[in-house]
Amino acid sequence: MTDKGNGTNGAELTGAGAKMWLLAFVDRVVAGADELTELDREAGDGDFGWNISSALKRGREGLEGIDEAHPAQAFQTVADAFLASGGTSGPLFGLWFGRLGAGPTAPWGVPELGAAFGTATEAVRRLGKAEVGHKTMVDAMVPATEVLTDATARTWREAVSEAARAARAGAESTGGMVAHRGRASYLGERAKDVLDPGAVAVAWFFESAEGV
Repeated sequence: MTDKGNGTNGAELTGAGAKMWLLAFVDRVVAGADELTELDREAGDGDFGWNISSALKRGREGLEGIDEAHPAQAFQTVADAFLASGGTSGPLFGLWFGRLGAGPTAPWGVPELGAAFGTATEAVRRLGKAEVGHKTMVDAMVPATEVLTDATARTWREAVSEAARAARAGAESTGGMVAHRGRASYLGERAKDVLDPGAVAVAWFFESAEGV
């Protein structure tokens, strides 16, 4: 079954569906930028929420003007906005979305979705030299990606819904970790109970698809 219309009802993720998903993510981050900034203030530089919100506002402008032919184009549009942002997380999100932007130029079924996220998350792990347990965005990315690559769901929305639950659990788990990467690693035990803002943002990304 192929997605039709706005891309919300079929088994495959179309360009229209990806655009709606990403626009919902933009809205979630812009609304919660202060929350992300506060988390980063407690365990980092304090600029994460501002940086990611600014990047996604630029991404929204790009998304509103693109051809909705395939999901890869929507993800690449957001990647370009992140790569122009500051901080350490911007380039990593830019890489992640950029690898998704290199995916198939046709609607994505669940296997294509899993393969695209597998490639994207592995690229972030290599560049950031981060693993699960290091208290980074990877703690949410990896479990979500594992769900997608192993998914038996029939539709992309079912698969992403399962991935969202895994990403949320991964983000919540960072609250008990001592950071091994980034600015939070300098604070050691003092930042142990703070959720990693990058992991929270990744959870928001997957959760944003639920309202599409």
